[in-house]
Amino acid sequence: MPELLLELFSEEIPAGQQRRAAENLKKLITDQLVEKGVLYEGAVAHATPRRLALHIAGLPKASEDVKTERKGPRTDAPEKAIAGFLRAAGLNSVDEAEVQTDPKKGDFYVAVIEKKGELTTDILANLLPGTIEKFPWPKSMRWGKGKLSWIRPLRAITATFGHEGEDPEIINFEVDGLKSGDITYGHRFMAPDAIKVRRFDDYAHALEQNKVVLDFERRKEMIRADAANLAFAQNLNVIEDEGLLDEVAGLVEWPQTMMGRFDEKFLSLPEEVVITAIRAHQKCFNLRDATTGKLANHFILVSNLEAEDGGKTIVGGNERVIKARLSDAKFFYDTDLNVPLESRLSKLDNMVFHEKLGTQSARVERLVELSETIATKIGASTADATRAAKLAKADLVTDMVFEFPELQGLMGRYYAEAQGEKDNVAAALQDHYKPVGPSDRVPEELTAATVALADKLDMLTGFWAIDEKPTGSKDPFALRRAALGVIRICLENKLDFAMDKLLAEHLSKFNLAGDATEILQSLCGFIEDRLTVQMREQGIAHDVLSAVLYKNGLAKGISLVNIAARAVELNGLVKSEQGESLIAGYRRAANILRAEEKKDGRSYRDEVDHKLFKTDDEEKLATAIEVVNEAVAANIAADDFATAINELSSLRKPVDAFFENVLVNDEDPAVRVNRLNLLAKLRETMHLIANFSKLEG
Repeated sequence: MPELLLELFSEEIPAGQQRRAAENLKKLITDQLVEKGVLYEGAVAHATPRRLALHIAGLPKASEDVKTERKGPRTDAPEKAIAGFLRAAGLNSVDEAEVQTDPKKGDFYVAVIEKKGELTTDILANLLPGTIEKFPWPKSMRWGKGKLSWIRPLRAITATFGHEGEDPEIINFEVDGLKSGDITYGHRFMAPDAIKVRRFDDYAHALEQNKVVLDFERRKEMIRADAANLAFAQNLNVIEDEGLLDEVAGLVEWPQTMMGRFDEKFLSLPEEVVITAIRAHQKCFNLRDATTGKLANHFILVSNLEAEDGGKTIVGGNERVIKARLSDAKFFYDTDLNVPLESRLSKLDNMVFHEKLGTQSARVERLVELSETIATKIGASTADATRAAKLAKADLVTDMVFEFPELQGLMGRYYAEAQGEKDNVAAALQDHYKPVGPSDRVPEELTAATVALADKLDMLTGFWAIDEKPTGSKDPFALRRAALGVIRICLENKLDFAMDKLLAEHLSKFNLAGDATEILQSLCGFIEDRLTVQMREQGIAHDVLSAVLYKNGLAKGISLVNIAARAVELNGLVKSEQGESLIAGYRRAANILRAEEKKDGRSYRDEVDHKLFKTDDEEKLATAIEVVNEAVAANIAADDFATAINELSSLRKPVDAFFENVLVNDEDPAVRVNRLNLLAKLRETMHLIANFSKLEG
């Protein structure tokens, strides 16, 4: 079957956008083909710095003929109705329509519309220009006198269609004056001449012959393998950096891997500084000594050229730049060490955190106060926590962090250690930013955990106060990450404290864009939503957490640890045979109460009168509820949810026996009301743990 080869050849596409663009190209075109009734066997997209390529195999020569029927009015309908039907169906007269009979509705007209299939080349010629013109680049540009907006200037379009073994035809179309053809180009410097191509196989082969490796994953593996081999020869190991590997593979079409070195004196710098300078500025890979594990004074670079001199010039150029970068870094480091962090705090007065939330200096004041409050709740040293909070942002105004913002926190730790701060205080300057992602560790030491919580809770309360909450997929201030950080720090360190009053008090420090109570409830709900996501990954269903949160949320003074513990135990009950039976009994009781309370126009919450019992099953259930209610309440007060759930599950047998042998709506009104009050006591007791009506199924 025929295949499509499409290549969009341009100036260099930013590395971070290539693979997404290739997948977008594939999806946009294949979706439109399917919509047109053109099915295919397979599609593969590729990207290099200078091209997006798409290969679609197993295409038909044309779309299938389509036959549809359009039902019209009855044959004895008014003439205007019949005339309207004929116009809509594209028929000239009723003679062109068919007559069908319905046993109930009689005879009616039907228009049989046959649409011939289109040639696939015509379909492609129509859809490709629009796809290119409206391509969803995050940012695009125009150049020259053209109107096309593209990521970088588009230089050529290759579009061929045909069978294997035959000369394919060019899909003729034009985009902003650029005509499609069967010409592409190889490596910019080593093979710049035009290349005539036919189908994908000879296209990929021709590119390879002209110094272009089309497949992104293959370029990555070439770099990975060559770098490892060069390092092994020198008894070194490459420091794994998948992000850098992706970026470098997107910068070259013909990867050539080489090794350089730098002066050993720069190894006196913190290794993160060396790694960052080499990675960020030169996109080079760092190395460690295979024997000692220490950072080595070598690096791996990847060039896009085959060097005639064996790479001496390219390596030498990189070595000179890296020397200059590391020299700057050493100067910054030595200079910063001579200035105490505390003396830098005044400079934070001139650094704006957010236009509506004030300066970093104002933020530090809030962090100090919030850290003191949190420290008292979790048993941390208030002196250490407030000291760490005071210095937490001081490294933002150091020369090193100004040059390498990604080293914030880390440099604060190094400078604090060098300037004699306590170890836990210094560590907190780095760790208070953690966790920065789902795979990042949480700070375990209490001083760091305190400041980390303060940092994230200040972010959340501040942006909630000014109504800058995340919307949809947009979260410019990473508030979802901050909420997840709060959750993980509390749960993984078992920091069991209520934060409703703490959040309310901290909200009062801002100019609120709304009602304080509503803002607090919204913020607590946001954190609870993140908790639901977090616990779903641990196998806790969302309805289980909803049942727990119904009357036991953060705004009610319940801690994250408490909520999570209830959810875990309730989840176990829900999945057990005993739990399923008990919940079925609860639902039956709740349904009866709901119906009777609606009918009677009242709630049933009165005390149960044992004298009105007619059966042992009533007495047994009432006694069991009284015992369990007291036990569950005591266990919850002691945060012993496992025992509370176990006590609750003991109600299964008396509940089952009650519904099997007792008719709630007794003829005697007093007995009926008493039995409804008994069911209300059952509902009330089970609600001590969670609102079981929120459970699905």
